[in-house]
Amino acid sequence: MASSSSKPADEAELRKALATGAVKDSFATSAVPPIACYCLASILMTVINKFVVSGANFSMNFLLLCIQSTVCIGCVMLVKKAGIISTLRDFNMEDAKAWFPISFMLVTVIYTGSKSLQYLSIPVYTIFKNLTIILIAYGEVLWFGGRVTSLTFISFIFMVISSVIAAWSDVSGALGDSMPTGSSGISAGSLHIVQGVVRNLNGGYFWMLVNCLSSAVYVLSMRKRIKVTGFSDWDSMFYNNLLSIPILAVFSFIVEDWGSENLARNFPPQTRHLLLSAIAFSGAAAVGISFTTAWCIRTTSSTTYSMVGALNKLPVAASGMLFFGDAVTAGSVSAVGVGFFAGLLYAVAKNNQKKAEMRLQGDAIIPLVNRK
Repeated sequence: MASSSSKPADEAELRKALATGAVKDSFATSAVPPIACYCLASILMTVINKFVVSGANFSMNFLLLCIQSTVCIGCVMLVKKAGIISTLRDFNMEDAKAWFPISFMLVTVIYTGSKSLQYLSIPVYTIFKNLTIILIAYGEVLWFGGRVTSLTFISFIFMVISSVIAAWSDVSGALGDSMPTGSSGISAGSLHIVQGVVRNLNGGYFWMLVNCLSSAVYVLSMRKRIKVTGFSDWDSMFYNNLLSIPILAVFSFIVEDWGSENLARNFPPQTRHLLLSAIAFSGAAAVGISFTTAWCIRTTSSTTYSMVGALNKLPVAASGMLFFGDAVTAGSVSAVGVGFFAGLLYAVAKNNQKKAEMRLQGDAIIPLVNRK
């Protein structure tokens, strides 16, 4: 008798929660901290990495990433010994073998991102990261049973448009700056300069394409692997950086020039201490980006995590214009504006999709007590 009388009460309470938005508010509250932390960490990492790799002669990206990962692991171990974290599991070879492909993908993502920043401005780089969102969204459809609504698809169209505007503005601006002024003809020297600019742009967009593809594979694979291994956020960050160190060290010794002359070019004596300090700081900041990435993916979704990075493009692009003198043109501002609008449109689409799913759950309520 008590069971039958409590059944309507259970249904009423759940319907009340769905109607008042209590469930949604709880979801939003739990999602705000990781999203905010990820935004701050991504801005820091983008600006610092751009500062380090923007040197005219810098070419030791693998060494840079290896130092960052080493500093990151050192920070994690210090935090663990201080007793601030207790959820970090001890190193296990089986876990390392299972996580190694994810770490290799992370190395690919970070390396291609740093190479892109060498050739592209921060606004162009952040706008083109939007294309990763589309790849991740359809990857979630294939791997996790996700769904792309019509409004979400429209936001994807605007993302592509913003990328086209950014590319057009970047190419036209670079070519315009390389052309000689006050000259009636085109000399062999000016043609050589233009060819160099085009070569750099082609390199930048190639690395950007590889970065988008590898980022999508990394995010989707990481989400799937977290569910299999049961890793916490600290576990994911720890294994990501620890396993990437030998990969980066090997590639650095094989690919990069460790001669004294090249080391002097990459780390000039007049700015050596500043560069090394920035690299060390970026390694500490990598703790934040690694942890908040895993935190954001776990508490939201892969697509939402990537979309947060897209919405984050406005302050990131502003930082590039503020700190690195990136050109403020009608094309660059329009590209950022269209991309930001695409992000807002996507947010509305995901919110509508969430409400529809909540209504479906409300129409198919399961009693919270056992029948007798």
